[in-house]
Amino acid sequence: MADTIFGRIERGEIPADVVYEDDRALAFRDVNPVAPTHLLVIPRKPIETLSAAEAADESLLGHLLLVANRVAAEAGLENYRLVINNGAGSGQTVFHLHLHILGGRPLNWPPG
Repeated sequence: MADTIFGRIERGEIPADVVYEDDRALAFRDVNPVAPTHLLVIPRKPIETLSAAEAADESLLGHLLLVANRVAAEAGLENYRLVINNGAGSGQTVFHLHLHILGGRPLNWPPG
């Protein structure tokens, strides 16, 4: 897997506004927010896309969802959208699995 900006953030090479971290995940504020609250949750393990995850990653993937829920609650979000883009055709631009937490305004459906 090629190194990404998220890998560099995870290693502390690039500063980020970190809101949560543990041994498996890191959450920080997006530098180009598309909503008043826009947070990202990444696994410390470099997985390029959701479709590249393996059965051995099952616990990690569940952990990322729980971290997202915790981070959203700590940000004061009662309602929020959780987005995972899978591949360039879906809008994924950083190929390190990440979850977008979007909130703080009404979110229309369908998106995009």
